[in-house]
Amino acid sequence: MNNVRRLNRMESLKRLINLALSAGCLVLEIGVFAYHWLTYFQYSLVEPLRNFYFNGHLLQIALYGVILFFLSNMYGGMRLGYLKNVEIIFSQIFATIIADVVVYAQLSLMALQLFIPQIFILMFLEQVLVVIVYINIANRVFQRIFPPRKLLLLHGTRNADDICAKFETRKDKYKIVERKQLDGELQEVEQQIQQEYEAGMISGIVLWDVTEQARKELLKYCYAKSIRVYYMPKITDVIMLGAEELHIFDSPLLLTREYSLTMEQRVMKRTIDIVGSLILIILSSPFMLLTALAVKLYDGGPILYKQIRCTIHEREFEILKFRSMRVDAEKDGVARLASKNDSRITPVGKVIRKCRLDELPQLFNILKGDMSFIGPRPERPEIIAQYKEVMPEFVYRMKVKAGLAGFAQVYGKYNTSPYDKLKLDLTYIEKYSIPLDLKLMLLTLKILFWPDSTEGVEAEQITALKNERGDKL
Repeated sequence: MNNVRRLNRMESLKRLINLALSAGCLVLEIGVFAYHWLTYFQYSLVEPLRNFYFNGHLLQIALYGVILFFLSNMYGGMRLGYLKNVEIIFSQIFATIIADVVVYAQLSLMALQLFIPQIFILMFLEQVLVVIVYINIANRVFQRIFPPRKLLLLHGTRNADDICAKFETRKDKYKIVERKQLDGELQEVEQQIQQEYEAGMISGIVLWDVTEQARKELLKYCYAKSIRVYYMPKITDVIMLGAEELHIFDSPLLLTREYSLTMEQRVMKRTIDIVGSLILIILSSPFMLLTALAVKLYDGGPILYKQIRCTIHEREFEILKFRSMRVDAEKDGVARLASKNDSRITPVGKVIRKCRLDELPQLFNILKGDMSFIGPRPERPEIIAQYKEVMPEFVYRMKVKAGLAGFAQVYGKYNTSPYDKLKLDLTYIEKYSIPLDLKLMLLTLKILFWPDSTEGVEAEQITALKNERGDKL
């Protein structure tokens, strides 16, 4: 129990230091804004607003601080010690860009003219320098105080190399110190967990592909001993995320509904889709025109790439994209995902794929009603057939309308395995809400500029991962 109390204190201290270090970056950035506000910005306002009292200055600086805090928290700029160093820096700079643009628009209205752009750019560059230097130092301090968490991996008959490789990508946060295959009595395993935990040799366990019975026993045992458990959820676990709690008896009752979205949610979602797509079509029309010209002038082929995809209830529709591959990219008639350094992608295609300009015509799919802004990405019928051979549960993701972006795109990568993407999409369906849609829309802005989200699949990654079915349910 002494080790449990020590770890609890360490976790509280870890959280406190994380907040303090994250707040330090915000304070420095707000300080840069405060300096420029007091030195330059306030003197460009219209006459009645120019002579701010002290509280007025404080209010404007506080307003900027609130906007920056909200955006930093949402985009991950305050997740020191959790995200990779480069991800935190990118997230914080991205949050700063949006905060500066919002405040620039506000001050331009107050000045009745475009607000000193060169000074705002200088302020932003100073903030970027602060972010890069501070987060690099703060992250090193955090990692020095809190070394990687030592974990015991317990797995079944399936090879555990894949899950170890995932943990290996975060050496700063996790360290698998021991691997053990469960093939005997759990009592011995529980004793080993207890002994190593009390001795400080491990600070948690990872359950990977274990039997249902072993999972239940080990979860209850670790819960009773206050031992941390990392568990990879199966499809049934994800489905239960959206279960509704009912208290109509004297026993807890969970309800999973026969439909995914309520009527009110469907109406609100469709309204957002119509209004949003109309606005974005108007705003993006110059970019669409330039992209269309670039695609046509490169090889004289068709501008748009049309393909049959599936949306809600496996209903087929024709998706629209700007063509990024050669005209004969699939002359053999075989559907395949784009791979890294795919030779079929044209030079123009590489640019528009990186900038996501090839996706813009899908705004018309959204306006028509075939797609939504947020939802599982639509797949081709033939690829769905391949998935269903090894993952019959794949049809679950089509309980809602297909989307331009979704949970799997925000929290996964282009080359995330189909099974993991399925679990991410089901998480979205089961936890659906209008605020979640709005949050994912804002987070999608970030992934548009994050390179991992546009990577192709590895050459050896097959479409439906037939060799990894295992005990999925």
